[in-house]
Amino acid sequence: MTTSVTSAPAPAAAPTPAQPAKHREVGVLNGIAHIALVFWALVTVGPLIWAVLASFKSNTEIYLGTPFALPEHFSFENYASAWQEAHIGRYFLNSVFVVSLSTAGTMLFGSMAAYVLARYRFRGNRFIYYMFVSGLALPTFMAITPLFYILNNMGLKNTFTGLILVYIAYSLPFTVFFLAAFFKSLPHEIDEAATMDGASHTRKFFQIMMPMAKSGLISITIFNIVGQWNQYLLPVAIMQGAGADSKWVLTQGIASISVQAGYHAEWDVLFAALTLTIIPMIIVYAIFQRQIQAGLTAGAVK
Repeated sequence: MTTSVTSAPAPAAAPTPAQPAKHREVGVLNGIAHIALVFWALVTVGPLIWAVLASFKSNTEIYLGTPFALPEHFSFENYASAWQEAHIGRYFLNSVFVVSLSTAGTMLFGSMAAYVLARYRFRGNRFIYYMFVSGLALPTFMAITPLFYILNNMGLKNTFTGLILVYIAYSLPFTVFFLAAFFKSLPHEIDEAATMDGASHTRKFFQIMMPMAKSGLISITIFNIVGQWNQYLLPVAIMQGAGADSKWVLTQGIASISVQAGYHAEWDVLFAALTLTIIPMIIVYAIFQRQIQAGLTAGAVK
């Protein structure tokens, strides 16, 4: 006698729940955010493209032509005029010299101060840290007058030394603020192991902590380079007087092109000079883009 076994019918699949309203709201907000970012990118890139195109045009094309139209012919005559006749080449080299030394000094002193304030406990630690951070709340133009008299009394007005020292002091607050938080996030076990192995404080800082903080150091270095490269108010206050134009930096040289021309402004040469100013910073950021992003997020990950 055979017995047939009837299999039970498979349960019906549960209906897929509708997407929660919260998820839909997040998707809508993300879409709006992306649209806003695209719009902001166009607003930012548009003037840059216009300046680069105008640097290849003549004054007539700039005044009468369409702003984003291609030039009739691409010529580097405007760049040659800006580099030689407008002395942009000399101002460019001055900027490279000043920014290189001031950035190196800022990173050396700023990283050492941030490391000590972040890793060591001593009386007055927080007071010194807050004194550095308070520099972020002081607008630059408020210190122009006392700064001018201090440098003048010290004999540092119209000198590269005075400008470099001012740039270092101007950049230290943000450098210390950024790196102190970064050094705090580094593991203490490696520091303690190096101390047990007999490493001095100097060796621990230069051979252990600085390589570990490489991404953060690169990030703040790029920020300092861009900020000091584009600085205009401080050089104008320090580099003035008879013979000071030979020590002008790039921002002063560009401003002088339109000022000295009077009513007959050479816009084609001016846009060529602006392009020479913009391109180096774009190249630097493009090369170190990954390191900058890693440095900004490393503190949160660790």
